[in-house]
Amino acid sequence: MKVDLNPNEMKFDAKGLIPAIVQDAEQGDVLTLAYMNRESLERTIESGETWFYSRSRQELWHKGATSGNRQRVVSIQADCDQDAILVRVRPLGPACHTGSYSCFQSSSEQQVTQTTILQQLEALIAEREQERPEGAYTTYLFEQGLDKILKKVGEESSEVIIAAKNHSAHELSNEAADLLYHLLVLLRQQQLPLADVLSVLAERHQNK
Repeated sequence: MKVDLNPNEMKFDAKGLIPAIVQDAEQGDVLTLAYMNRESLERTIESGETWFYSRSRQELWHKGATSGNRQRVVSIQADCDQDAILVRVRPLGPACHTGSYSCFQSSSEQQVTQTTILQQLEALIAEREQERPEGAYTTYLFEQGLDKILKKVGEESSEVIIAAKNHSAHELSNEAADLLYHLLVLLRQQQLPLADVLSVLAERHQNK
């Protein structure tokens, strides 16, 4: 995490607050505008996850503490006047309390940005690889290694084919989801970012 500010130099307002713009570090989308006081800013820097100050409840809150939709901080910096903060994060779920990816997302945009679930899942898989929580299926796959992951990719591919032959949309959507998950695990095991794969698709699309 890159920290490009000094809490002692920040210009908090009369209520001890400062606006914090939260941005998706990978996609560049603005996720939300929240407020921090000095304590929540320091906790954000110490923990590597976003902490804010609720003006309505008048208390600190850790983003994702109850929902699980945490935000891993990539960088945090002050603006030129030291009176606003930009926090770039890797979101592990929706930023908005409505369940939307971003608080600035209109209903017409929601279907398009559902593709960001892949980036969110990729971030969660990366977290599982690093922390290896006991009992998690993703932990099991990483501990078993490449051959096990490849076997699962092969099995899920076969199940997608069978579901398609059965002409079952429900079965196919579930098996395709399983395949995508295992492909993301494989990409992580090989240290290949999903963004590289998406770049190849984008390049092919542009060349058509």
